[in-house]
Amino acid sequence: MDDKKLIDLYPYRVVDNDVSFLLFRRAKGKIYEGQWRMIGGKVKPQETYWKAALRELREETNLVPKHFWTIPSINQFYEHTSDKILSIPAFAAEINPDEIIKLDDEHTEFRWIKPKDASTYIKWPEQIRLIELTNKLITSNKILDDWRVPISSS
Repeated sequence: MDDKKLIDLYPYRVVDNDVSFLLFRRAKGKIYEGQWRMIGGKVKPQETYWKAALRELREETNLVPKHFWTIPSINQFYEHTSDKILSIPAFAAEINPDEIIKLDDEHTEFRWIKPKDASTYIKWPEQIRLIELTNKLITSNKILDDWRVPISSS
């Protein structure tokens, strides 16, 4: 557990130039029970961070993104149980607006939210910041080609 590798993934959709982010309520008995969160997960041995993010999206929602990119920032925090500072790469996945979401057993419901409402749902400050940053990059059309990950390479 000392070398655990984690990812954060922020699914979003754009409808009429309006961005919404997909959040999930964690199921009873799961880590972060009852909290609204984006997708997070563990990287398997021999798996890259970006492939883990795509896998987690598929496992938790049955979705394949239209566009997938690395957010040029990380979610970083101190975890007292392991006495480690965790640095978690963050990814964004644009979802086609008409896609059907099929939840796994880790979640009880989902909701599309506006970025301005992130702090109403999300309790972790870094995750709120990453939603705001991602929204700013999307709405200002400043997603660099260097950050894009071709889906076909998964």
